[in-house]
Formats: sequence, C-alpha cells, structure tokens
Amino acid sequence: MVTIVSGLIGGFVATIVMTIFMMMLGDDSPPPTAMFWSQYLGDGEPDQYMMQGMVLHFIYGIIAGGVFAVLVAALGLGVATLGAAVLWGLVYGLVLFVIAAAFWMMMIMGMSPEMKMAGMFLFFHLVYGLVLGLWVGYGILG
Repeated sequence: MVTIVSGLIGGFVATIVMTIFMMMLGDDSPPPTAMFWSQYLGDGEPDQYMMQGMVLHFIYGIIAGGVFAVLVAALGLGVATLGAAVLWGLVYGLVLFVIAAAFWMMMIMGMSPEMKMAGMFLFFHLVYGLVLGLWVGYGILG
C-alpha cells in the first residue's frame, strides 16, 4: 500500500535524481522555475533566481510525489509489482511533462520551447516518474 508520506519522500528522491540529470545534460540555462520566479516574483533576470527556482522545483517535485500516492490509491492503480509501479510512474512523468510544458511553460510563462529543449524536458520528467515508480514499487516507507 502506498502512503502519502511514501509519495512525498519518493517525490523528493525523484526530484534529486531528476535534478542531477538536468545538471549533467542541461545547457546551464536557468530552469523554468527560476524564470517563473523572475517573471512573477522578482525584478531581475532568471539567472539571479537560481536558488529560489531550485527550491520551487523541489517543492513541486515533493508535492507531485504526494499527488501520485493519492492518485494511486484513489484510482486503484495496481502498483503491487515493481513493473506496474514503474509503468504508472512513467505514465505520471509523461502527464507531468504535458502539464509543465503545455500549461506552465506555454500558457503561464509564454515560452515556446525548441524541440531539443522539449525533448530534454520530457526526458527529465520521465526520469522523475521512473524513480518515483521504483520508490513506490519497492514499497519504501509504503
């Protein structure tokens, strides 16, 4: 059984792994969360809000893990096996990508990401979903 605590902690762990991939494979540009902070909360350039953007990124990731746990329980998704948990984690990562890209980046931020950036953004969210699914599938703190 997946608990909300397991989802929150899994979201934190998944965000750490996702962030490592972002730092290794990204182009060193500020993350969308830093751009959001700059546009709506700050008065400077996005690169001045890297720390705030990272904190916001982790808050989103932790909350998303908790939401995953709630959805798994509410929808009765079978996550009793590692394979099923990973599959649902990847689906969830894909859903998060669509929400982040279509809603946050395009509608809220007014960004039009290039295909390469969108592809990397998708990859990072799939990494998040994979790690979250592994966390849930192994029943860590579940």
